[in-house]
Amino acid sequence: MAMEKHYKEKIKVLVVDDSAFMRKVISDILGSDEEIEVVDTAKSGIDALEKAVELRPDVITLDVKMPEMDGLECLRELNRLGKIPVIMLSSVTKDGAEATIQALADGAIDFITKPSNIFNMNGEEKRKEIIEKVKIARYSLRDLNINKHPKSKKMQVENNANDAISNLVLIGTSTGGPKALQDVIPLIPENVNAAFLVVQHMPAGFTKSLADRLDGISKVNVKEAENDEKIKTGYVYLAPGDYHMIVEKYDDNNLKIKLTKDPPVGGHRPSVDVMMESVSNTGFKNIIAVIMTGMGGDGSEGVKMLKNINKAKIIAQDENTCVVFGMPRVAILTGVVDVVTPLNEITGEIMKIVGVHK
Repeated sequence: MAMEKHYKEKIKVLVVDDSAFMRKVISDILGSDEEIEVVDTAKSGIDALEKAVELRPDVITLDVKMPEMDGLECLRELNRLGKIPVIMLSSVTKDGAEATIQALADGAIDFITKPSNIFNMNGEEKRKEIIEKVKIARYSLRDLNINKHPKSKKMQVENNANDAISNLVLIGTSTGGPKALQDVIPLIPENVNAAFLVVQHMPAGFTKSLADRLDGISKVNVKEAENDEKIKTGYVYLAPGDYHMIVEKYDDNNLKIKLTKDPPVGGHRPSVDVMMESVSNTGFKNIIAVIMTGMGGDGSEGVKMLKNINKAKIIAQDENTCVVFGMPRVAILTGVVDVVTPLNEITGEIMKIVGVHK
């Protein structure tokens, strides 16, 4: 009797870039993995749209900067075609970072940075990143109903020198986080009785653009964290890319931020675990820790310490609303998570605990 053969269907990818060199490099990288097939390439946004309709790829890699129709405009047109996960390719420039953050807000799953020397695209680390992100994107959720948050006039909440923080909310996230944070931070009321610290796995140069975007659509003040700054109620501090964000205690119950270039932990700098463990070491008690969408297990050690030492409340995003149910799943497996909730209910869960200024 002939043996049956079972073939795993390959992930079909359309590679879009105006550079023939980049199209070749990315196609060769993806084609080197037995689970991936590059079905075609496109040299422009218009070309990409035509081929997306014809080929119906599983994933599209899309250059941010292209003539005629750039990556952002192409992404918006692709959104109308249906749920095709898109990964952006971006240069590490201010304009590139801003466009990438906009693309993530508009529904792109993730992004890959182009090295300053494009010949380094062939490096093993970059090769692994590209293949891994394409595989994640293939099986990820994609919410194309992009939330539009109206800009709000902020009420400046300033602490006096002796005003101690009443509550501290710590948020950790990775893949899918830039979009997910836009469904959490803008819902925080301006008179919230807490300060927020966020670690989002992102390269240097991108976190400032993300903080600026969140600030523009939020009632609270959102900023990229600075070294030695005092933590204030009503503020959201985003760890800068390539820096650990550590919290230290001073002047009785006041807290400040320290940024360090200590070695990556679990492959991450910034690291959610590093931030959470530093907060735990301050002895601060009124803490909420939130683990959101992301690959891996960063934050799981931190939440265990916060629960056991500081009696923190722990919230995890549920599987159905995660782009990647990695970090929340590992956190849940620790047994210390108090609440597992959909993305759109995370802010409400936080507010049940911290409330607002009277």
